[in-house]
Amino acid sequence: MMKFVNQLNNNQQMELQTQFEVLSYGVERIVPKEELKEKIAKSIVKKQPLKVKLGLDPTAPDVHLGHTVVLNKLKQFQQFGHRIQLIIGDFTGRIGDPTGKDTARKALTDEEVQHNANTYYEQFGKVINMEKVELHYNSKWLSTFDFSKVLELASTVTVARMLERNDFHNRYKSHKPIYLHEFFYPVMQGYDSYALQSDIELGGTDQEFNVLFGRQIQEHYEQEKQVVLLLPLIEGLDGVEKMSKSKGNYIGVDESPNDIFGKTMSIPDGLIVKYFELTSNLSIEEVSTIKSMLENGTLHPKDAKVRLAHSLVELFYSKEEADQSQGNFANVFGKNKMPENMPEVIWELETSISIIDLVKGLNLLPSKSEARKMVQNGGVRINQEKVMDPSQMIEVVDGIVVQVGKRKFVRLKVNP
Repeated sequence: MMKFVNQLNNNQQMELQTQFEVLSYGVERIVPKEELKEKIAKSIVKKQPLKVKLGLDPTAPDVHLGHTVVLNKLKQFQQFGHRIQLIIGDFTGRIGDPTGKDTARKALTDEEVQHNANTYYEQFGKVINMEKVELHYNSKWLSTFDFSKVLELASTVTVARMLERNDFHNRYKSHKPIYLHEFFYPVMQGYDSYALQSDIELGGTDQEFNVLFGRQIQEHYEQEKQVVLLLPLIEGLDGVEKMSKSKGNYIGVDESPNDIFGKTMSIPDGLIVKYFELTSNLSIEEVSTIKSMLENGTLHPKDAKVRLAHSLVELFYSKEEADQSQGNFANVFGKNKMPENMPEVIWELETSISIIDLVKGLNLLPSKSEARKMVQNGGVRINQEKVMDPSQMIEVVDGIVVQVGKRKFVRLKVNP
């Protein structure tokens, strides 16, 4: 029943169409689609913003480009005047999201949860306006439950339904333990939607089982059910696996502008359009034009990647930083020059040091073994000259430039 859609005048119909087109753009699945239109129409008629929920797992504080898929969608909701509800799962974090796991998750301490929440807050602010975000911790309501309330919630779902999950199903079939408390994770996450009376919930396609529980719990308590927007996952720099820091195929939103630019230039050509659609700050029309030009051959993939890399640095930093990163990339990779601007480090240790200790001392690589391997592979340069001998001693003088790989440059300042 489209009660509010049918009340709209012509101008409001146009507003509905605009919001629906933008908010559904790039979304893998909307559950259910017609209810999203009705929700938007209701907010227009009543002049009330929609409450848009995103639950955050406090076990993973490092935000990478994959997270900007949902952040960009939240930004679009904000631009239409809707309210964002970020929920830090400090209580559900005591269980840990079982999605994709073949063992139970280790519980976090309160200090770890708070640290990770602060990290989220800082990094999300690169994309959305955090001053207009409601930040909630689900321990506020979940920690108040007595056992009768727990039993009431448990009665809303069957064990058979839980075993439909691939992770639980696979563990059950392979005789790996499934602990009873793990079943409560999606139930509690669903209760979050009821507690905040959420209208919309966002999540990746891998979270479908969890986020649909919000509708189920809201229905149980006779509350208007939320609409779920499932967003696609993006492949990482390898073009195969989902972007993940653990797999090393990620672009971190807190990385340097030069690293973001350089990593973006390394993505497979087949992912260019997907990255534009899901992670960039370009309009739908601009992305459509780029897609058409790539398809008809009037835009070279390398030039498209330059545009993409520039847009990402601009999104996370500024246009000035993006321009500078583009110039640095052109110098290093096109003209074989060093970047005009690079980090400077004051060197206060010995001025005669092995190349391995120098690289490790500058934290350019995490271990001496990796530094040794990088040197042997020809990936370390001093003032643009390759160093191939891991035992070579380096005389550290003021202004010396150490390069590791294609994107890491450091200029040393030596105190007289």
